Amino acid sequence: MNTGNTKTMNRFDITSRLIAKLKHEEAVIGGIGNTNFDLWAAGHRPQNFYMLGSMGLAFPIALGVALAQPGRHVFALEGDGSLLMQLGALSTIASLRPKNLVMIVMDNGIYQITGAQPTPAAGVADIVAIALGSGLANSAWAADEEDFERLVDDAMAAAGPSLIAVRIDDKPGLGTTRRDPVQIRERFMQGLGVREPL
Repeated sequence: MNTGNTKTMNRFDITSRLIAKLKHEEAVIGGIGNTNFDLWAAGHRPQNFYMLGSMGLAFPIALGVALAQPGRHVFALEGDGSLLMQLGALSTIASLRPKNLVMIVMDNGIYQITGAQPTPAAGVADIVAIALGSGLANSAWAADEEDFERLVDDAMAAAGPSLIAVRIDDKPGLGTTRRDPVQIRERFMQGLGVREPL
């Protein structure tokens, strides 16, 4: 894996930095496990969607939201292991080119929830190189926290989809997502203004 001179950062800190930048009811899709635990802890909002149970679906769900609501910025948070389960999503996103979609990959090189087994990203697979090869020209490793914030700002002004990869430590998530799929869906749909409260 070639992450250059990237600093190892903390998922909760990076997620908190992202949430602090959101001022216009941007949608945030959190992948399973620690990614959405930290999203919940960093700023529980009606515009957050917490994926449960299935690896690799944060980017496809975010793509659907981005296409359905082109006037809203959509962020997707995914772990390296989950992304590797659904690599085909990258080329689909590249071909559809939603300008309002920002993908953030939290790469710790392990399947953390299932026992810290190493992912291919730990040794042979470079997430950014894969994204670039899939046609996502606006893809980069964040060198440190300040660079991450700059990349988010750039992505929000970009004319196409963006992918930001962040090398993170193996600290567990700080929150615990309420595991009620119906409640998560209903709250998210209300947060996006597509369903009235019951």
